[in-house]
Amino acid sequence: MSFQFPIRVYWEDTDAGGIVFYANYLKFMERARTEWLRSLGIEQRQLRDETGCQFVVSETQVKYHLPSRLDDELLVTADVRQIGTASLIIGQRVLSKTEQGKLLCEGTIRIGWVNATTLRPARIPARVTGTLAAPVAPCLNNESPEGPRDAAATRTSPDCKP
Repeated sequence: MSFQFPIRVYWEDTDAGGIVFYANYLKFMERARTEWLRSLGIEQRQLRDETGCQFVVSETQVKYHLPSRLDDELLVTADVRQIGTASLIIGQRVLSKTEQGKLLCEGTIRIGWVNATTLRPARIPARVTGTLAAPVAPCLNNESPEGPRDAAATRTSPDCKP
């Protein structure tokens, strides 16, 4: 089951033609990815502070199917497609909540784990890959069906602080 994040379309999201400007779908996807990671107990600022590394988008592939307009309610999904040693591929879809889940946009986003200072690739912490590889249940507030997630020590590459 994919993580779902609700978004409403505002004036600032639309172009002169009254539809959502194409680049804003990438913003919607970014928000959903961030909230998805947060729902799994992965706080990006905390990880950067602890490890000296961070996620960056290195590749996107997006296909637009149908437009959305002012006041539309959307659901943006996120799910892991591939876990590598230094990058993740995330599948994302933007669905119309207003029109019973019609597919508006879909894509894949590759995010790389890099040293925040040098931007050189680094090994994703085991805590992160372990959380993402585990069967995902839609949980909030840093809890899994078994109770609170363990935020134990992180194993990182030499490019990052332990």
